[in-house]
Formats: sequence, structure tokens, C-alpha cells
Amino acid sequence: MHQYLFYIGDFPIRAYGLVLSLSIIVATGVAYFLAKQDGRYHKHLPDIGIYCGLSGLLGARLWDVFFFDWDYYHNHLTEILNVWQGGMAIQGGVLLGVITGILYCRRHKIDILAMLDICAPAIIFGQGLGRCANLLNGDAFGAPTSSSFGILYPPGTLAYHTYGALPLWPAEVWEGQLDFLIFGLLLIYRAFPHAKGQAFSLYVMLYCIARFFLEYLRGDYTDLVLGIFKSAQMTSITGFLLALAAFIYLQHREKKRL
Repeated sequence: MHQYLFYIGDFPIRAYGLVLSLSIIVATGVAYFLAKQDGRYHKHLPDIGIYCGLSGLLGARLWDVFFFDWDYYHNHLTEILNVWQGGMAIQGGVLLGVITGILYCRRHKIDILAMLDICAPAIIFGQGLGRCANLLNGDAFGAPTSSSFGILYPPGTLAYHTYGALPLWPAEVWEGQLDFLIFGLLLIYRAFPHAKGQAFSLYVMLYCIARFFLEYLRGDYTDLVLGIFKSAQMTSITGFLLALAAFIYLQHREKKRL
């Protein structure tokens, strides 16, 4: 686990930022390949990757700041953009990234649902690489395992600051692995007939299921909403239900069209 790869003078090159940047670049490349395979829109993917990647980072940070850590950041406003301290919520990243992509598609008269389907595998692939960044940075960590099994984070990481030298569940590792599994499932699903928009709906449903259950192992945010679920679990339930409704509606609309 290496938070700092090397220094240029006094400026640290952080593993977190490098891997996160690579995740955006590689995810854009995956989307470009899928769009070219689809035979349309691939020339737009570099621009979409840049706009959605940057807005996704902003959305992920602001979601975390305002929904999870506002009690701290309202007294430390100058630290809001210090992402290396930990604190990027994928829900906000996907939401603002998708909104940006939709606005881009509307401006350039691109089929929005078709583009969402093209980008769905790329998004989850990027999320999987992003969890590698979390591991290197020592954030998005798990709760104590109460056994000798688990990850031991070094001093200087947020995980160590929170739990010390206790072994923690490898929550971010398992989430990354599940993200890559979902990536494969989406590629398989795209090989079969489906209505436009259903691949993206399936991505949302599968990720929400994975995230809901993994939250039971997470140790960075432990507060419960209404004493029942964590905030990320509530978001997962909402996202799953909306995506399921969209999946059913799109299937019904496709049958009526045929």
C-alpha cells in the first residue's frame, strides 16, 4: 500500500490520483471500443470521457462532503477539494457524470439511451479500477473483522487513523472484484437482444445490489438512517427500484413498438 509513488521536488505524486486518472482514461477507451463496435458515436467518446470524468469527480466529492461529512467540512471549507484525505462517493460521481453525458448527447443530437447502454460497461470498469485507488490510499475501508483475517493499513491512512492496527474487512477489494464481474455480465447481456436503455438499467441494479450488501462490511460510514440502513444502502435501494422500474418500462415499450 503506497500512498505516495514519488516526489517531484516537494510535490507528491499520489497513487490515488494517478490510478483514479487512469481509471477515467481506460474507461473512456472501453466506451470508445464499444461505440466503434456499435458503429456510431465513437468520435464523441473522447469529449464525453473528459467532460463526464471531470464532472464525475466533482459530483463524487461534493456528494461525500454534503451528505456524509458536512459536520466536518462546514468548519474546514478550504479542505473540500482535498480528495486525498478520503471522501469520494460513487453515487454522486455517477449521477453528475450521467447528467453531463445526457446534456452532451442532447446538444449533439445523440441517442441518449443508446449512449447510456454503450457507456454502462465502461462506467463499472472504471469503478473497479477506482477501488484499486481506494486500496492504495487506505480509504473506503472495511470494519474490523474481530479476527486475525483482514487488511492491516499503515499509519498515515484514514483507515489507520480510524481503527489503528486492527485487521479490517477488504471491502474495497471485494467491491472492485464485483465491479469487474458486473462488467463481464454487462458485456454478455449486450450480446443478446434487449431494449435500448436496459443495459444501463441492469448496470444500476447490479451495482446497487452489490453495494447494499457490501455496506454491512464497510467501516468508514457507520451512521444509520432511521436506525435501519446506512445512507449508501438507502441510496442503493432507491437506485435499484428506479432502475428496475425503468427496465420493465423499456421492455414493455419495446414490445409495444414491435
